[in-house]
Amino acid sequence: MLVKDSAYLCEQIRQKKSFLCVGLDPDLEKLPNHYLNGKQPFLEFCKDIIEVTHHLAVAYKINIAFFEALGPSGWEQLEQLVNIIPNECLLIADAKRADIGNTSKKYAEYYFDRLQVDAVTLHPYMGVDSLEPFLSYHNKWSVVLALTSNPGSADFELKELRTGELLFESVLQTFVKIKQSNQIMFVVGATHPEYLTKIRKICPDHFLLIPGIGSQGGDLHQVIQAGRNHNEGLLINVSRSIIYPELKKSFKDDVFQAAQNFVTEMSRYF
Repeated sequence: MLVKDSAYLCEQIRQKKSFLCVGLDPDLEKLPNHYLNGKQPFLEFCKDIIEVTHHLAVAYKINIAFFEALGPSGWEQLEQLVNIIPNECLLIADAKRADIGNTSKKYAEYYFDRLQVDAVTLHPYMGVDSLEPFLSYHNKWSVVLALTSNPGSADFELKELRTGELLFESVLQTFVKIKQSNQIMFVVGATHPEYLTKIRKICPDHFLLIPGIGSQGGDLHQVIQAGRNHNEGLLINVSRSIIYPELKKSFKDDVFQAAQNFVTEMSRYF
């Protein structure tokens, strides 16, 4: 089994001169018409995106919600999709799971044993014990939500505690101290660049998964300058700006060009 640890990701990033994580968020309301006539529109859509971006991307992040919404057909397409992600790329299931006891254990079994993804996004607010079933998989990544890119992050994540810390800072402090800390990445939204320097002081060695570039308005250069560390330490997720490009040529040509544009900007830092 290929172990995709920090050293492996660092090597891939430097080889490809890219921090790119392509978000696979297939939406029936946005898919080009020619996919809608098939029996497996999500699978075919994602397959074409992977075909033209795999040499540029370090990772793929599958948004599980879009597949769940289709019911049995969605789960079937999801399980086929994970098998066509290139083995050298990190595969993240964006599921935002975590629960107590056997529930969390079953979530972990599904994503890590059945689907065999490399990483799962997790919410931390039920406590460290709710994530332990995921952390028991020593060659897998637990991607913990810290400071998310949505405006509602201000409702809780940016609340100041009695200690003077912000809530998301307490989450970071807690998880950097646990014994399985080397298996953890943190989600930090590109829409909060002003916090990246402080975040890097709390977790200088961890990988950060950064959503919010592109359609949400995050600045690529600010993120790389403030978020990069000694082992590169960034996976920058881009979804809509790549998978739903402005159509100029063919769909695949336009997806490739959109991804290439992001990677060209990233490559300036290598």
